[in-house]
Amino acid sequence: MDISVVVPLYNEEESLPELMEWIAQVMTQNHFTYEVIMVDDGSNDNSWAVIESLRLKFPSLRGIKFLRNYGKSAALQVGFTAAQGDVVFTMDADLQDSPDEIPELYRMVKEQGYDLVSGWKKKRFDPLLTKRIPSKLYNATVRMVSGIKLHDMNCGLKAYRHNVVKSIEVYGEMHRYIPVIARQAGFKRIGEKVVQHRERKYGTTKFGWTRFINGFLDLLSVMFVSRFGKKPMHFFGTLGTLMFITGGAIAVWLVGSKLWAQFHHLKYRPVTDQPLFYIALVVAIIGVQLFTAGFIGELVSRSSADRNHYLIEKELG
Repeated sequence: MDISVVVPLYNEEESLPELMEWIAQVMTQNHFTYEVIMVDDGSNDNSWAVIESLRLKFPSLRGIKFLRNYGKSAALQVGFTAAQGDVVFTMDADLQDSPDEIPELYRMVKEQGYDLVSGWKKKRFDPLLTKRIPSKLYNATVRMVSGIKLHDMNCGLKAYRHNVVKSIEVYGEMHRYIPVIARQAGFKRIGEKVVQHRERKYGTTKFGWTRFINGFLDLLSVMFVSRFGKKPMHFFGTLGTLMFITGGAIAVWLVGSKLWAQFHHLKYRPVTDQPLFYIALVVAIIGVQLFTAGFIGELVSRSSADRNHYLIEKELG
């Protein structure tokens, strides 16, 4: 099968028929073999009934319905697990992503050798203050922290080589950082293509201001887990050791200063009367706690089922 299109959705009953018709038209015109996987993330409208009716007309359509709303990452992960196509596409169900972009994105993966191609909505029709400006700041921050030079990290329209979606895990709200997760898994050929952005035709957006705050926190999480997930002692142990040494050194200096002053019959302040002593004590205690956290994290990491899980690209013999 050439293509799998994964469509996560939540309360998008109006747009689904038009989207499916559009996808089918593009696939037929380009002679692709394909499947469309619509993942209903616990909608409380008639989205699932619409999917069931569309299935009668389009045999290539598959539907998955969650019992409740789990979030976009969960919907994508389930879609990735079910996908069978050589190239897997993701697109939103709100008709703001254009299926007409599929042939060129497919060519970039199959002919130009990209592992992942992300859409870039260079010209957007979203509100300036609530969407476009925060999005630019958000993407600039992600580029700086991750080192991946994509202009629109969170664009719903993306194309993946089959083994990419089978090798990564998307959870929580990490769907914003799939390119980061993919690169950390070893898929470094990541490209970008300017794609058409369309105005929302039906319904309203499902995301608010909190996504920018949550997005930044998720970025910190994914960067930390990728670097120290299997070696937590390298982070906590190093930081804890430095803090313990710093606090201990300050305490020793304070005690040494007192003893030196006593030996030379000079005036001195009792060590316990100095705020710096208590600061040093707190720093040393925090250092011990961090070191212990690293040690416990190391024990947990070594006990995990995927501690020796590695992705093999090629093998001979």
